Amino acid sequence: MHALDSWFEEKRSAWLYQRVAAAEPDPQLQQTFLNMAHAAEKQAGIWADAAYRQGHLPPAHYHPDRRTQLVGQLLKVFGPRTLTGLLAAMKVRGMSLYRYPGHGLTRPGVLETQHRTPGSGNLRAAVFGINDGLVSNAALILGVAGAGAAPEMVLLTGLAGLLAGAGSMAAGEYISVRTQREFYEYQIDLEAEELELYPQEEAAELALIYEAKGIPRDEAIALATRLVADPKQALDTLAREELGLNPAELGSPWGAGLSSFAAFSLGAALPLLPWWFSDGAQLPFTLAVSGTALFAIGAAISLFTGRGALRGGLRMLAIGAAAGGLTWLVGRLLGVSLG
Repeated sequence: MHALDSWFEEKRSAWLYQRVAAAEPDPQLQQTFLNMAHAAEKQAGIWADAAYRQGHLPPAHYHPDRRTQLVGQLLKVFGPRTLTGLLAAMKVRGMSLYRYPGHGLTRPGVLETQHRTPGSGNLRAAVFGINDGLVSNAALILGVAGAGAAPEMVLLTGLAGLLAGAGSMAAGEYISVRTQREFYEYQIDLEAEELELYPQEEAAELALIYEAKGIPRDEAIALATRLVADPKQALDTLAREELGLNPAELGSPWGAGLSSFAAFSLGAALPLLPWWFSDGAQLPFTLAVSGTALFAIGAAISLFTGRGALRGGLRMLAIGAAAGGLTWLVGRLLGVSLG
């Protein structure tokens, strides 16, 4: 990155730190962000010197662009806790301070993944993906069947709904994860560049975050200095503590897209099976298969909500029945009026 661009980045960060501090009701955090604004100003000075050496002259005064001014206005309305993702994208560090009530940190630098259930996020996404495919395609099939369409037309419509829905879900998930990953990689690359240029200033920023989390100042400084001494560990720690990112969990766009396609397709195929294999009574079979699957999915979702499986299954069954009943009724009315 050009030194002048980095100067603008740091000046923008300093400007936003001041607005975050003004909108932050917690006095401790308020002071932390003011200190980080001062640190960003110092880093901007380093980039200004680098720009001079490259033959570029930074402006005498920094004027935030419209996007930055808009974020400043949003901070006044919503506060920093609501805008942590947006602020991280604007190179405002320390958003990890908002992840834990009371800003406590028991063991700085310990991998956050140790406190998570491995694979729980993927399992949750799969369950909800199957549910989306099941509810949407079952409702579509019931709507077309209610209109009195021939079984072949219902089957064709269901297949089209499966492919269109799965493709849309996969494309959306791919773009979402791809965009998020590019943003994370960009932020981590910035941290690596800054760590190489001014490691002491990065250690000072990290110490401010640790201090805000309740670690005594001297201990926070010693800990940050020790971590920054190892470049690989320093980059990992800075990504976690300053950016709130886990470099090991950036996600795979292709993996997310394909798994989303598979989960949606599986759910959407269930209400379609009777129309593929049965020569008669397809509608009752569809209701039975869909109802059983909805109850099972609702019970599975209770694993994540902590509520009873029976209650979760019945609730999901009721939601699916309402959606399917409504589309069947609309299809029936349209079928009668058009017929």
